[in-house]
Amino acid sequence: MRCAVSIDLDPIACYYRIHGLGPAPGELMHSILERALPRAAALFAERGLHVTWFVVGRDVDVDAVLPDREARKANAARLRALHEAGDELGNHSYSHPYELARLAPGEIDAEIASCDRVLRAITSQPTRGFRAPGYDVSPAMMDSLAARSYRYDSSIFPAPGYYLAKAAVMAALVAVRRPSGAVMTNPRALTAPGEPYRPAMTAPWRRGQAPLVELPIAVTPTLRLPAIGTSLLVAPAFARDRILAGMARREFFNFELHGIDFADADRDGIPGELVARQPDLRLPIDEKLERLSRILDGLARTRDFATLAEIATTTQRDQ
Repeated sequence: MRCAVSIDLDPIACYYRIHGLGPAPGELMHSILERALPRAAALFAERGLHVTWFVVGRDVDVDAVLPDREARKANAARLRALHEAGDELGNHSYSHPYELARLAPGEIDAEIASCDRVLRAITSQPTRGFRAPGYDVSPAMMDSLAARSYRYDSSIFPAPGYYLAKAAVMAALVAVRRPSGAVMTNPRALTAPGEPYRPAMTAPWRRGQAPLVELPIAVTPTLRLPAIGTSLLVAPAFARDRILAGMARREFFNFELHGIDFADADRDGIPGELVARQPDLRLPIDEKLERLSRILDGLARTRDFATLAEIATTTQRDQ
């Protein structure tokens, strides 16, 4: 049994957009990469784990003509060091548009290509994997990834409960005239397999013969409860234990985290307006690290850890 840990490095501005809060404070623009990422990297290094970091290209693009170039250079250097230590860097689009799957094929391709360019400049190697913003997929995405010989996509999150909760939050924001910047994912993705599979190019939520594989984000069998870092962090202990027990029936655990899971509202100066809407920010970082340590140590007793690219290689060979 195997487990891959991946971390989506969404900037704070993404959460302001999700919650309809307007522009994020400028001083927090790079806080995830500057403050949260080193905490996460230290946690994994203590355990000798190699993980996959999904990178938003704009945040590390040293060639972009923007005033924060020095911060982006420092961000790129942090990620280069992780890559050189054995971690994987994955494509999370260039600017993290939640509506990416709904854009024209040329716009989708430009987002993927621009992030790919940035990552190749950091690693000097081909990029192997992609995760879409908001867990939404489309045939045009598959075409763009296949054209670049990507080994895998890891965007499918077949969790009906998460989908319904997201719909309720978005509806509530519309009611108070503060619409969310997020979008609802294609509901057909909720029927996708929960284990790794080779998707159909024209319907990525179904099995097919694509040249790349789909590595779905973890949900439990039967009930399809989300087994991602954010939900496990805020869940009561009994619920967390139940979800992890359910995942014991999966051969592969695609354990997704977010950079914000390693943020601390007080230490990082995150305003109360976001803390009030983001439950994981109400936990001090020490408590979050303790809970994540227990989860990782428990998984290590029964599973071997690998990067998503390594899992994809095995899946491609077997399917």
